[in-house]
Amino acid sequence: MDPALSTRLAQDMIHALRGDACPLPALNFTGAGALNSFYPITEFAAAGFAAAGMALQRLRDKTETAVTIDSRLASLWFSSSHRPVNRVPAALWDEFAGDYPTADGWIRLHTNAAHHRLAMENVLGASSSKKQLAARVASWRKEELEEAIVLAGGCAAAMRSHVEWLAHPQGSAVGKDPLFLHRAMAVAPPLKWQPSSSRPLLGIKILDLTRIIAGPVATRFLAGLGACVLRLDPPGWEEPTLAEEVTLGKRCARVDLKTPAGRELFQALLADADVIVHGYRADALEALGFDAQRRQQLSPGLVDVSLNAWGWSGPWRNRRGFDSLVQMACGIAARGQQWQQTNRPVPLPVQALDHAAGYLLAAAVLEGLRQRRDQQTGYYARLSLARVAALLMQHQSSQHEPLQPVDRHDQQPLMEWSRFGLGQRLKFPLLIPGMPVAWSLPPRPLGSDEARWQA
Repeated sequence: MDPALSTRLAQDMIHALRGDACPLPALNFTGAGALNSFYPITEFAAAGFAAAGMALQRLRDKTETAVTIDSRLASLWFSSSHRPVNRVPAALWDEFAGDYPTADGWIRLHTNAAHHRLAMENVLGASSSKKQLAARVASWRKEELEEAIVLAGGCAAAMRSHVEWLAHPQGSAVGKDPLFLHRAMAVAPPLKWQPSSSRPLLGIKILDLTRIIAGPVATRFLAGLGACVLRLDPPGWEEPTLAEEVTLGKRCARVDLKTPAGRELFQALLADADVIVHGYRADALEALGFDAQRRQQLSPGLVDVSLNAWGWSGPWRNRRGFDSLVQMACGIAARGQQWQQTNRPVPLPVQALDHAAGYLLAAAVLEGLRQRRDQQTGYYARLSLARVAALLMQHQSSQHEPLQPVDRHDQQPLMEWSRFGLGQRLKFPLLIPGMPVAWSLPPRPLGSDEARWQA
């Protein structure tokens, strides 16, 4: 673990967000060991928590108070914060998801969602085993198969080197973008809210239109600061491998935005929201009649923060994507392969792009709330997994002692009971005196609640 590198990374993140030279809280990094990777994943994880902590301290006007991050716990939270008790953990991947050799390289297929798996099968046919699927993939050239699956509505990424990615039109577009694309919106009425010392987001309503990891990680953290988070999913959407991990502290409802009734309900919910966090593809909400200007009209002063996979310009801006696919496309998996001197892709040991993006999204929400309170304007910010990857790839890991596995001292003292069963949650890595990160609601299945704000 390199505290100096964690500090530089965190300061780069927060300066990219704020663009000014106002005082920063002191950072203290504790914990030994590091995740094994060519890239400094443990330092990156600690920096993500630190950036969120610094944004929080500025919102609280407490920049004189230091922020402490347990780097070992930060690394563990970048994998999973929850350990089921007397139950088998949910499988993380569909049986056909994974890396496959092609006629000219490697490709990753992402098939966790049923419709993404069906799209892959529409191109390659249904397979009875992974071995049979691999035989079908082997006859394709990697970029031709990538394009065919994407055009069918699926998710895939050919493995490229970093040099190849930078020469690709999408890699070139991402390279020109700042980490945060953000701006103040129209002047709005004063926000009748001030952060309390121990529950800084108490009274803030957050509408959560995110899925999988990055966005849900952001809103989970914000819920732990006291925010009222209402997550909306379409009918039929499930995340059985992730719901217990990321719905902590939230209420979860369903709204069909493709129907007039669903859009009317969404409009009413948005009108009462202080914050919206969304992870739809670039133009998805616009196509439904809710572009950024319309969202501000419905909720003047709205803090509006969003994420996509591939960036906000370039030919892939509307392409479906996930952390593992971005790692394949941008050169991370290829660099890992070279580092390990093996014949197959070597991705990061955790979904670090997703988790880091989650805490950067949360930092953007906190900065947006500060501007909303102090400057009486709305706020709009966008990030992408591909740009987060570019930040990580600027740095290389040095040799460290290995990260030790989870032990009983890492767990919170009280067990967690929910509809999923009994479990234990890891202690939170971010420590600020007098301000615990704590959740008032246990995790719950998607669609468990009504689509309304609680009184």
